[in-house]
Amino acid sequence: MKLYTKILIPIIFALLAIIIVIATIPKFPKDYGVYLGVNENLEQFSDTYIVVVDAQYFSANEIKSFVSKGHKVYSYINVGSLENYRDYYSRFEDLTLDEYEHWDEEKWIDVSSEKWQDFILKELAPSLLDKGISGFFVDNTDVYYKYQNDDILNGLATIMKGLKSYDKDVIINGGDVFMDSYTQKLGSWDDVITGINQESVFSYIDWDNNSFGIAEKSNREYFENYIKKYSSLGADIFIIEYTNDSKLIDEITHYCKKQGFHFYITDSVELSNTDY
Repeated sequence: MKLYTKILIPIIFALLAIIIVIATIPKFPKDYGVYLGVNENLEQFSDTYIVVVDAQYFSANEIKSFVSKGHKVYSYINVGSLENYRDYYSRFEDLTLDEYEHWDEEKWIDVSSEKWQDFILKELAPSLLDKGISGFFVDNTDVYYKYQNDDILNGLATIMKGLKSYDKDVIINGGDVFMDSYTQKLGSWDDVITGINQESVFSYIDWDNNSFGIAEKSNREYFENYIKKYSSLGADIFIIEYTNDSKLIDEITHYCKKQGFHFYITDSVELSNTDY
């Protein structure tokens, strides 16, 4: 082997190692943020890789521009309840089932209704996709936890499989009872989601006193088992914690980094851009 070849080969390997290291450096200081209480100016989250917002309140130009800079934008989509401030509320008010505890502006909705399913899959979801979103952040599949019958299960399955068919990320918020029932009775987890966002694994919200606390051990173990189960199958895991306790924040941060989970910590139940 010639001398210049012996010199060149180590240099090439050294350059490749540098390139690999550079490629693994995060482009954004923050990995994940959920800002459902914010309805303007995506650029204020320019330091965050994955951003969850309600895309109904943002223009296609703004979302597409933000995504073009390397961000992911997941749009909130509420499939299991109906909010009275939505412009389509009167169209579906007749499908509401009951009051939603702690959220006065919402009512649970009958997801077994084809009228509601068609609206979600043929009208609402396409309108969000047209704005250039990276995926869906799907809320209130816990309607099945409240109404555990086959009609609700099958209705949710239709909606979730429909959202997944768009070949975008589908992150279910909570949904443990639905996911376990679906996988036991109807199909595989990846028929309906790509990932799970679980709120309050370590923390809890004291609604009566408008404060935060530490989750009971049994609740924490239950939700840890839930997310670890689906993580082991290949689902992406996201966590939202509500706390301003510095010791708990350190514990959550250590746990999520060790597990490779995305996480967001806030002291705003309205998710209005107060984070740690």
